[in-house]
Amino acid sequence: MKVLKIIVLVVLLGFVGIQFVPTDLNLSDVVPDTDFMSVNQVAKDIEHDLRVSCYDCHSNNTQYPWYNKVQPIAWFLEEHIKEGKEELNFNEWGDYSDRRKRSKLKSIASQIEDDKMPLSSYTLIHKDAKLSVEEKERILTLVNDLMEELDN
Repeated sequence: MKVLKIIVLVVLLGFVGIQFVPTDLNLSDVVPDTDFMSVNQVAKDIEHDLRVSCYDCHSNNTQYPWYNKVQPIAWFLEEHIKEGKEELNFNEWGDYSDRRKRSKLKSIASQIEDDKMPLSSYTLIHKDAKLSVEEKERILTLVNDLMEELDN
């Protein structure tokens, strides 16, 4: 029994200790001129859908939930956001070449059509981020229109 108490105490102290390890927050007050919404003519309803469902992981400004203050969850979120931004960063859209934009648009369409984005782990907690059939269709229409513009 004494060994179990020591193990519990060590685990508890370790958990408390990691709470003081900082994480890099993905926060910016600036919306750059290169942002997807600034570069493209995006209807307000689609802009809202993209901001709610995509921008937390695919931009330079994440709206963090309360549980981001708890380690190791904060580490998980930090890594997830870093990976999301490496794949696609809507704030840097204007800096992408036309070839890269086309590739990203195809990827966006594929991810939405296959229900891979937004991630189910994200929509489980952020119910408003789950895209309805109508919202998906609006985004896919925008994506297809932008691909056509790039082809012309």
